Amino acid sequence: MRLERSLPLLGLLLCAVLPMVSFLTGVSSQGEFLVEISGTTVTITCPFEDEGIRWALSGRTEATTERRFIIRDHDSTPANLSCSLGAKSRQLYLNARVCANCEELDALMVAGIITADLLITLGVLILVYYCSKGRKGRASAAGDSRPRGQKMQRPPPVPNPDYEPIRKGQREVYAGLAPRGL
Repeated sequence: MRLERSLPLLGLLLCAVLPMVSFLTGVSSQGEFLVEISGTTVTITCPFEDEGIRWALSGRTEATTERRFIIRDHDSTPANLSCSLGAKSRQLYLNARVCANCEELDALMVAGIITADLLITLGVLILVYYCSKGRKGRASAAGDSRPRGQKMQRPPPVPNPDYEPIRKGQREVYAGLAPRGL
C-alpha cells in the first residue's frame, strides 16, 4: 500500500531531477546522434534539423544531403562519422557490431518468451504436486511382512547381561578382560 502512494511522488521527483542532471553534465537532447541497427544496415540520424547536411565518413564526403545517413552491409569496422550544416559540425565515432544472421527481438517477444516459460514451469510444478499428493499417505506393502492387526505394545528389551555396568567391589565379572602381554 505504501509503494502505491510513493510511485507518483517518485515519478515527479525524477521529472524534476533529470533536467537538472542533464544541465549540470552538459548533455542535452538536442545535439545527439540517433543510431539504429538492423541486420547489417546502420542508420544514423544527424542532430541538425535543417536540410542540406553534409556527411563525411572516415574523411571522405558522401553525396547525400539528408538528415539520415544509411550504411548498408556494414562490416563492423569502427568509423569516424561527421555531419555538418554550414559552420556547425558534429562528430561521431561509430563502433557498431552487426550480424547478418542475427534475429531481432522486440520487448514484446522477450516478455512473451519469459511469460510462457514461467507458465510452463508453474504447470509442471502443479502437475508434480497433484501426482505426489496421493502417494503421501500410502504405505508400501513390500517392506512390511508382519500382519496388520491390532497394534500391541511390545515390552522393552531385556538388558543383555554381558553389558552390565561395573559396580564398586564387583570386579570378578570383568577380571578376564585385562590386557594380555605378548
